[in-house]
Amino acid sequence: MTAFTHFDHDRVLTLVRPRQAVESVERALRGGLETGRGPARQIADVSHGQFLLMPSEVGAFAGVKVATVAPENPRRGHPRIQATYLLFDAETLSLIATMDGVALTNLRTPAVSIAAVRPILRLARHRLKVVSFGCGPQGRAHVRTLSDVVEDPLASITWVARDRDRAVASLPELSTVLRTGSAEVVEAVAEADVIFCATSAREPLFSGDLPKNNAVVIAVGSHEVDVREVDGTLMARAQVVVEDVTTALREAGDVILAIEERKLAESDLVEMADIVTGKALLSNGVPTVFKSSGMAWQDLVVATEVLRAHECVLEAGVR
Repeated sequence: MTAFTHFDHDRVLTLVRPRQAVESVERALRGGLETGRGPARQIADVSHGQFLLMPSEVGAFAGVKVATVAPENPRRGHPRIQATYLLFDAETLSLIATMDGVALTNLRTPAVSIAAVRPILRLARHRLKVVSFGCGPQGRAHVRTLSDVVEDPLASITWVARDRDRAVASLPELSTVLRTGSAEVVEAVAEADVIFCATSAREPLFSGDLPKNNAVVIAVGSHEVDVREVDGTLMARAQVVVEDVTTALREAGDVILAIEERKLAESDLVEMADIVTGKALLSNGVPTVFKSSGMAWQDLVVATEVLRAHECVLEAGVR
């Protein structure tokens, strides 16, 4: 078997900064990557959870992420989600590298989110107030990526958790932590410039009337048709950006349920590639919602960036 390189969790995050991951997504889309091309995510139910298989091919590389979701794992002291990424040469299908799939996901998901709304973020003329529903890896990764991309330091970061005491005890480095549903959360959402929704909630996290007209709301918590983090009221007010319309109509409950309620139409959806390439423009006069359910091309684009960064390090060492 041909030798391959393994990139563990820390190595993935050391080689590629959040800003670099955002730029790699932007480059791929500007280079003509078709977001809807390739097989859909494959989900296989097993006795204690699910297998998720996400294959993709872009240019000279192909890859697949194999992820597992075991809902009872936290009770057992194990992660709910585990994953490994396999990167191949597209022509020979020889294995080039393996990577920690959780680290890769935590790098690529916020990179995609920020790339999708970066043009509207550039219109801000003040330091951003941020609210993150979810103190887990994705919530923290989204805040970290936003901080790495915007020019000025964030004005404030408000974290919202169902179990506030647990969040404070396990993550003492977090600043303001509020309990879901509190009056302080209502006030924070109403004042926020950017709202991250990175939770396992099955119902909307806040009233869609709350975000101000130029707020950016990013929802990444699920890929299930009957689950949503934002309500139809917000979707009706907002310009709604998705990774790919077909994928959103198949997997994004936030979108599907709003359409069923006649708060949103398929024709209202804007694909992120059109935003990144400048084909479509966002206005800061209404809220912007980016709904992501995660797609295989995103893992492959960022995985190849990890490989490229590794090769640059090796080349610099030779010199």
